[in-house]
Amino acid sequence: MNKEDFFIKQISNSKYNGDDGAFIDGYVYSMDAFFENVHFKKDWMSLKQIAYKSMLVNISDAIAMNAKPKYALISVAIPNSYNENDLKALSSGFKKAAKEFDFEIVGGDTIENNKLDISITIISKTKEPKFRNSAKINDFICYTGKLGSCKKDLETLLNGKKIKKSSKFMTPVLKADFFYEAAKYVNASMDISDGLFLDLEKLSKASNIGFEFIKDIKEEVGISGEEYEILFSCSAKNLKKIEDIAKKHKVKINIFAKAIKGSYKSSFENHHFKN
Repeated sequence: MNKEDFFIKQISNSKYNGDDGAFIDGYVYSMDAFFENVHFKKDWMSLKQIAYKSMLVNISDAIAMNAKPKYALISVAIPNSYNENDLKALSSGFKKAAKEFDFEIVGGDTIENNKLDISITIISKTKEPKFRNSAKINDFICYTGKLGSCKKDLETLLNGKKIKKSSKFMTPVLKADFFYEAAKYVNASMDISDGLFLDLEKLSKASNIGFEFIKDIKEEVGISGEEYEILFSCSAKNLKKIEDIAKKHKVKINIFAKAIKGSYKSSFENHHFKN
């Protein structure tokens, strides 16, 4: 049983559910949790890196819906052992993301806890939101960048070894400039957070489509989560325009399937590691 989907259905049957964020009256509301021992371990990253990544994974949702972040609310559960320098390091990561993506942190909440848990709500603005339910039959299905490295790096960390500071698992590389320019040529989109295969299942369900794969997707590529690349569909007539924009922004585009009648279900479970 998918407990996440089951629980969401218990608390809300809102028409706004089902995308990377909820689009309401010109704004996208997205929220993500980033909890110690669930999404990260303290010895993997500095406090600044943890705070920065917790922001980026939420901003990724906004970008995938063609929305620009405007405001953020942050709730942080902070261990009593943290000193002033720790708190400054943590806050510097939040402020770095806010400065880079030009939005304002307008409030939140803090509590004491035995571990570091972060929950962030981003409020973003858009005139042309992109949803998961707009893929059309014969659309090309594409994703940005390269997939697979985050799974490898996570396994390395779980084995007690170190990874490169440039790792996407440590610092997601968001494709904001590319997607804001390309979005008008895109039909449906979402970010890749749970792994390509699982996110394709979500796209299939939302748009009521299946997929004809024109390129083989290896398992280590398809199940690598927390990649925060963009999965999208587009018509054949718009593909060249998107490729030209990608070339301009030095973004790799992978065209790997076409949308067909039918459905798609992943045979893999959620990637999140267990304690």
